[in-house]
Amino acid sequence: MRVFLSAGEPSGDHHAALLVRSLRRLRPDVECVGLGGPQMAAEGCQLVADLTRLAVMWFLRVVLSLHSFVDLARRAERSFLDCRPDVCVLVDFPGFHWWLAWRAKRHGIPVVFYCPPQIWAWASWRKKKMRRLIDHVLSPLPFEHQWFLANGIDSTLVGHPFFDEHGADQAVAPSPQRQETAAGPLVLLLPGSRGQEITANLPTLLRAAVAVRSRVPEARFVVAVLHDRHAAVVRGALAGENALHVDVAPGKARSLMQEADCAVAVSGSVSLELLAARVPAVVVYRIGSLAYVVQSWCRHARFITLVNLLAVKEPILPVRGVWRPPTAVAPADPEAVYPEYLVVQDPAEQVAGHLVEWLCSASARERVVTRLNEIARQVARGGSADRAAAAVLAIAAGRHPTAAPDDIHTRRAA
Repeated sequence: MRVFLSAGEPSGDHHAALLVRSLRRLRPDVECVGLGGPQMAAEGCQLVADLTRLAVMWFLRVVLSLHSFVDLARRAERSFLDCRPDVCVLVDFPGFHWWLAWRAKRHGIPVVFYCPPQIWAWASWRKKKMRRLIDHVLSPLPFEHQWFLANGIDSTLVGHPFFDEHGADQAVAPSPQRQETAAGPLVLLLPGSRGQEITANLPTLLRAAVAVRSRVPEARFVVAVLHDRHAAVVRGALAGENALHVDVAPGKARSLMQEADCAVAVSGSVSLELLAARVPAVVVYRIGSLAYVVQSWCRHARFITLVNLLAVKEPILPVRGVWRPPTAVAPADPEAVYPEYLVVQDPAEQVAGHLVEWLCSASARERVVTRLNEIARQVARGGSADRAAAAVLAIAAGRHPTAAPDDIHTRRAA
């Protein structure tokens, strides 16, 4: 049996590598080939090319790299013709993968999307393309699984691969302070994993820290960043905040979450890590006025934070577009587990208010930890890659995936 896999970003390379490992464990004779990165190669996937080196974010960079993407798509199609795979598995990275799905489909190869693009949140008009090009979706989250089914797209709920290595389903007892220490409570500042996110949001995080320090003088602050290059940017910004005494810790976010009493984070997958550690957090994301208006006409997701979407009964709503951004920071949605602020104005005072409440009120912090425990019990299950591998092997053999025995299930779209 031959499985073609494609992953275009480091996170996708990681998820695909776990899938390759599970495929080889369930079916030792399986041959895995495809486009990906070093983690897939390390698990025994024969790479046609390293796609992760072309992971891009900005439109101009995509345009400048267009010839490279076209070349990779042609090389993948040549691989289809030279030795036809039984199934083609795509991991996120939708722009390029639509091209690849079209090429696989025209050669009659079943196409599966693992960790599919979040079209339910930002691009619901692409559901027609999904129905046309994708045979089956392996959904990480319960609400997106239901959305795909409701829109006529076959789906299997396999769980989120994050929890394969960071299981978080065991309840954590609420505690007013993570560690008994004379040094004071720890507030973790998480300014994002991309340079432009740090530039846009770090000033808000630091102003919030100043406001917290004025009300909780014993509070400690650590800025956790991805690597030394980001640490240098943060230290430069701290030069004008001499009184704050903030530490900067590159590459230590996960370990610091085990010590933190609360956090403020830029929106992203870090919310799952905070969920796993049961850390109460405020989520922020600063954007410009035009961007705010544009996103309001595209966004179906009620929240920008994954944990908040998992916490409510109706995470996907009709578009609520506006013609002009708000002139002030609106209060956070009371149903959000993590208060969030997708804003144009600076929400530092609002952020500080939440942090001070958790630092000063054990009961307020316990309420958040209790809700995090409830969410984790529902979604934080390991075994995503194993369930996904079983579904992929079934599809490759010409069968429809069958329901798993542990409530992770499959249904055909109506």
